[in-house]
Amino acid sequence: MALTDQSTRIREGEELDAATIDSYLKAHIPGLTGTPRISQFPGGASNLTYLLEYPDKEFVLRRPPYGHKAKSAHDMGREFRILNQLNDGFPYCPKAYVHCTDESVIGAEFYVMERVNGIILRSDIPAELNFDAQKTRQLCMSFIDKLVELHNVDYQACGLGDLGKPEGYVQRQISGWSDRYEKALTPDAPLWEPVKAWLCDKMPADHHKPAIVHNDYRFDNVILDPNNPMQIIGVLDWELTTIGDPLMDLGNTLAYWIEANDCAPMQLMRRQPSNAPGMLTRQEFADYYAERAGIKIASIDFYYTYGLFRLAGIVQQIYYRFYHGQTQDKRFAQFIQMNKLLEQMSLQVINKSQL
Repeated sequence: MALTDQSTRIREGEELDAATIDSYLKAHIPGLTGTPRISQFPGGASNLTYLLEYPDKEFVLRRPPYGHKAKSAHDMGREFRILNQLNDGFPYCPKAYVHCTDESVIGAEFYVMERVNGIILRSDIPAELNFDAQKTRQLCMSFIDKLVELHNVDYQACGLGDLGKPEGYVQRQISGWSDRYEKALTPDAPLWEPVKAWLCDKMPADHHKPAIVHNDYRFDNVILDPNNPMQIIGVLDWELTTIGDPLMDLGNTLAYWIEANDCAPMQLMRRQPSNAPGMLTRQEFADYYAERAGIKIASIDFYYTYGLFRLAGIVQQIYYRFYHGQTQDKRFAQFIQMNKLLEQMSLQVINKSQL
């Protein structure tokens, strides 16, 4: 079994023309020889990601999904810029080589970046890594350390001060995701009205120290060194990155964090080994983050609930494309059940909350 992340055959309807890609890249990246072999990375549910293998060089191509796209989503130029400029302050971003705005080339904007070859943990930790609970805990803490490191980056020094508006960030996230959710509604989707009302009522003030917010920080978006799997060498998927409240980013990550003791339906949602022996619980995760960041977090209830609601918004946008036949990816058929479960999880947090 290969431990490094593997690409597979391209899904039907998502093919790329190798000759067209080859011609474009050779015109923009000097020194390329031969023709590329193109395959697709099967993970992810948003932008489409392909592996381009030349005889002596490998690249990754990213393009938006087919079908309905939310306004301002899947901005290839923005993600390309973030990779190029953030790398100075956070050296875990892959190098980006070229951004194509001519949609006639492949039918959409796209960009091409270096391939960082390494291990990406998905549902479970491979047995070949021989991780015991202690190593798993150390890796978990390293994972949190990288998030704290990102939130401490001087984004002004990186030239990214205009990436977002920190003032009013929390309010815009709640209203923005409420609006996006409403626009992606299907007849079988829950309305989330009690949760949205609670989030509006419990909204905290703007964070005193705005930060770069990754907005999709999970184990399956980090790359481990194949020669030293305890070391994180790359962070992927910067399409949603902005400037805002770092605790909202923490809430996003906690929304994906399924613990070992969570119920069976929640376990079916798990996409990372957050339930493995040695992994921190959500509360321990937040406590360790606060310790490393040098701050106090009185309660994670608002941020976690926001993360669950935002995740439901993402899930529903993807399901909307499947519902209307804009994608044939069968993985998305069950996303409506995930949405309903996320609402129930949010209501449970709210009912127990002391906020």
